[in-house]
Amino acid sequence: MAVFNLTHSDPSTFILIGIPDLETAHIWISIPFSMLYIIGLLVNFMVLFVVGKEQTLHKPMYLLLCMLALTDIGSSTSIMPMALCIFWFNLKGITVGGCFTQMFFIHMFSVMQSAVLMAMAFDRYVAICNPLRYATVLTNARIAKLGLVGLIRAVLLMLPLPLLLSRQPFCANHIIPHTYCEHIAVVKMSCGDTTVNRTYGLVVAFVVTGLDLTLVALSYSLIIRAILRISSKKAYEKALNTCTAHLCVMLTSFTLFFFSALTHRFGQHVSLHVHIILANLFFLLPPILNPIIYGVKIKELRDKVGKYTCRR
Repeated sequence: MAVFNLTHSDPSTFILIGIPDLETAHIWISIPFSMLYIIGLLVNFMVLFVVGKEQTLHKPMYLLLCMLALTDIGSSTSIMPMALCIFWFNLKGITVGGCFTQMFFIHMFSVMQSAVLMAMAFDRYVAICNPLRYATVLTNARIAKLGLVGLIRAVLLMLPLPLLLSRQPFCANHIIPHTYCEHIAVVKMSCGDTTVNRTYGLVVAFVVTGLDLTLVALSYSLIIRAILRISSKKAYEKALNTCTAHLCVMLTSFTLFFFSALTHRFGQHVSLHVHIILANLFFLLPPILNPIIYGVKIKELRDKVGKYTCRR
């Protein structure tokens, strides 16, 4: 409590409450949260290790899978260390600069993940609709360039968020009812005109999500048209199976995202602690589910992972 009062009086510090109304249960909540975080790190680092070690996996699809693993690691690591400090040690204070930095990385990794999922849809489109040109269209160097473009886009789009907020005056109440510094939660603490901040955040969210989902939908409409033209049942099933893993990952990621977002926007009758728990699970579940989905659906990756785990 002494730490809380000290940081509350400091204008350069924000207070992260954690999960409101469940403060007494923080230590118990931290057990599943920390387990999910550790498992997510382990399975994603395993994917990175196996793909890095195996020359036969140095292909565009697996490079994209590594990019997805990196974004999953980055997004979960952006929130969990601070959340666990709150749960375990009651360290609720975070500097304004630290809060803005965390907010930037949280949203940057989310935008980057969206770009990787879009690139994966394009990869599947080329593999099914133009299989003879796949090796020339999607080279490893081109995939690396796509990843770099996605990273630059994420940085340029998210950098204005903390820059705009740094010019805002903040009220005496520096308490954030959350486990991490989410953009709209920080904006609500400002005493100034936040129209530009709110508008920019909303426009970027709609533009990024809308553009990426539109391109993914376009890719899959062309893929479905190509699959329906296949006469051989075996070739039809093989083509369909190549898209299953990516579709499952898309459904997992965007279902959790929209469920959390809609609950936050329109779930006035849903308790605040439910909002916070859902928001945390949005960053904790995909890092576990994505490698499992690809491991189950892609035999080559499953065999290589099995080789190293059995050897250990």
